[in-house]
Amino acid sequence: MPGTNLTREEAQQRAALLTVDSYEVELDLSGAQEGGTYPSVTTVRFRSAEAGAETFIDLVAPAVHEVVLNGKSLDVAAVFRDSRIALHHLAAGDNELRVVADCAYTNTGEGLHRFVDPVDQQAYLYTQFEVPDARRVFASFEQPDLKATFQFTVTAPEGWTVISNSPTPDAADVKDRVWAFEPTPRISSYITALIVGPYHAVHSSYEGKDGQSVPLGIYCRPSLAEFLDADEIFDVTRQGFDWFQEKFAYDYPFAKYDQLFVPEFNAGAMENAGAVTIRDQYVFRSKVTDAAYEVRAETILHELAHMWFGDLVTMEWWNDLWLNESFATYTSIACQADAEGSKWPHAWTTFANSMKTWAYRQDQLPSTHPIMADIRDLDDVLVNFDGITYAKGASVLKQLVAYVGTDAFFKGVQAYFKAHAFGNTRLSDLLGALEETSGRDLTAWSKAWLETAGINVLRPEVETDAQGVITAFAIRQEAPALPAGAKGEPVLRPHRIAVGLYDLRDGALVRTDRIELDIDGGLTPVPELVGRTRPAVVLLNDDDLSYAKVRLDEVSLANVTAHLGDFTESLPRALCWASAWDMTRDGELATRDYLALVLSGIGKESDIGVVQSLHRQVKLAVELYADPAWREQGLATWTEATLEHLRGAEPGSDHQLAWARAFAATARTEGQLTYLAALLDGTAELEGLVVDTELRWAFLERLVATGVVGEAAIDAELTRDATAAGERHAATARAARPTAEAKAAAWASVVESGDLPNAVQEAVIGGFVQTDQRELLAPYTAKYFAAVKEVWDTRSHEIAQQIAVGLYPSLQVSQETLDTTDAWLASAEPNAGLRRLVSEARSGVERALKAQEADAAAGAAAI
Repeated sequence: MPGTNLTREEAQQRAALLTVDSYEVELDLSGAQEGGTYPSVTTVRFRSAEAGAETFIDLVAPAVHEVVLNGKSLDVAAVFRDSRIALHHLAAGDNELRVVADCAYTNTGEGLHRFVDPVDQQAYLYTQFEVPDARRVFASFEQPDLKATFQFTVTAPEGWTVISNSPTPDAADVKDRVWAFEPTPRISSYITALIVGPYHAVHSSYEGKDGQSVPLGIYCRPSLAEFLDADEIFDVTRQGFDWFQEKFAYDYPFAKYDQLFVPEFNAGAMENAGAVTIRDQYVFRSKVTDAAYEVRAETILHELAHMWFGDLVTMEWWNDLWLNESFATYTSIACQADAEGSKWPHAWTTFANSMKTWAYRQDQLPSTHPIMADIRDLDDVLVNFDGITYAKGASVLKQLVAYVGTDAFFKGVQAYFKAHAFGNTRLSDLLGALEETSGRDLTAWSKAWLETAGINVLRPEVETDAQGVITAFAIRQEAPALPAGAKGEPVLRPHRIAVGLYDLRDGALVRTDRIELDIDGGLTPVPELVGRTRPAVVLLNDDDLSYAKVRLDEVSLANVTAHLGDFTESLPRALCWASAWDMTRDGELATRDYLALVLSGIGKESDIGVVQSLHRQVKLAVELYADPAWREQGLATWTEATLEHLRGAEPGSDHQLAWARAFAATARTEGQLTYLAALLDGTAELEGLVVDTELRWAFLERLVATGVVGEAAIDAELTRDATAAGERHAATARAARPTAEAKAAAWASVVESGDLPNAVQEAVIGGFVQTDQRELLAPYTAKYFAAVKEVWDTRSHEIAQQIAVGLYPSLQVSQETLDTTDAWLASAEPNAGLRRLVSEARSGVERALKAQEADAAAGAAAI
């Protein structure tokens, strides 16, 4: 269906022709409990710049019954095809279009998603429209720069609630189950929303300055209501309101602010104006570490920031998607780090530890691209919600703030909001505002940072005399070659960085001085350091101001290796951990040496988010990057360490919970699995460790994957936890069973059937891929390449992407896998989106092969 795509040129032509004034959308969802389709009636009023012109409106619908343009009925069969309705002979000036259609409920998380809760057997609906899916619910000009007002009227089953962008009507005003909403301000179609069902609600308000009062709502399914910590969520939300309104100098632009925790959500959250949808896994059913609360708070603040940057002022086209997401990410982290009373003043540590690691990984794939990507059409943008768009972009914004100054940055942002409220912009509009407030010419900065791909490497060059006094110091900047297949050339960039000097004091690494400077070109001397006694550690990019891979000089590396856990502050520790991980991925540090480094320092790591990241990275490194001949030894060492740390952790602490999960992920010997089973059934206890619902599933899934227990145990646990989350865990466990029959059944349910809801499919894929089951999974390499193109061509984007990425044979680290992938890429003629995802997965196997060779060489050298 070529019409499901939209090119940039088509969007530009349509925007030049049309001004859209208003939508009136009537939906009859009376039959939502049964599913199927629902009546959708759209009335659009718009103006045309030309008489007799032609255009089209977008609609994805099983059936269209009526199309009326300016009072004239059009032949549906003649005008509706390829998800577009052709509109000919427009009037100059005002036009009115009425479209009557049957639209379909989905189970893919796109359009109007329908979910039935197994606890109460009630249906719950929500919309998800970004990027191009408002057209699945009503006829729309589906592009961000054709803003309009939207007035929704919804007929819903008795006893249900309807929430949208405008304030929810009072119950007394709801007649005959019809919910009539006031028109929205002028917004883009992709941020409109409807959430419908018997949701549980908690209400409060934000009370600002000068009498400002914003109604706040939090919603979830009744089956999750007992776990909803609404007060905590309201607290974070109010903190965000205070901080953003002060920094942006612009009051919250919508009439109310609802946050709706919805089931089977594909992303973390979505910034629908005044009606933010959030994945309901953020309503924690069991104990989680503080890192989970921090991530949830960042998500809440990220979406709130979008109310200004994205919703009030919106990108003209999707090539500025990065700016939309990067701004929300940067400001949400800055709010967590700087807002008065924040629980997470170490938020930049988390950012360095997680988001930037994601960015560095993405930027070393063959699909790497400039931050300001060339988005030719919707297919391009659908695969561009990546680590460059979010994490590298936010990193570069942090660099921009350091470059122009915090005050100048936010003064520019304030001017930008005032100038473009409820309009559309390009990057140049923001940069122009920042140039005005900072006095800096950002042309060269923008070209170097936003229009080129790849990462720079920064290395210190230190010379000392016999007494250890620095006689010369410079910073070497390198621009490594871009990955094979990537477009563009490597470039050196201007960086604003800090250099941190650390010395050992009573066993602790303490920062004794800090120098901030601009560097540019290949070599930048730092004369300020000449004449000083050489410190124990010289850390480039201290405080993580810039975006670059950092390497340590020989003396600093030796001291960091011996004392990584001894930094008194969390951010330099995180930067060093990240550097070690990056070196491991690049094959510069052997996996066995990375494991030894982690084991030497993780016991001193107080930041629980860093600890949990290290757990994931060590497991991945030993499974994929270790010499296969040494892998089992490495896994044995790691697993023994997880059990030792679990038993030694403070009872009831976050660290204890994290180590319990780490142990459960890797337990392998008979004794370890027996102990895990005893923790599950209660015959063994560990002081302070509550084996609650989610931890029970984590333990059980490992026992199933290793063949200790089977179907009966899964059924018993599902009876104990007969919820939607329980069903997903059971699906994961069944797919994880170490039998050919279980793998075949899982594969068939995902690839051959195609009926699974998005969240259940994701759970099955997660269980299917088990690192201990490489031989069992080997036959599925050929099956993957035989099926993936048809899957891509016939499934919705979200469903197809889960399969293309999740079932690629990443565990089969071999030249044969690379050759098979290359042959498929050469012969299958996949479209650009699928080609990108498969090429990225291939790159992971190639990197793993190189890392395995480096680890094997280190092992041989040690003999």
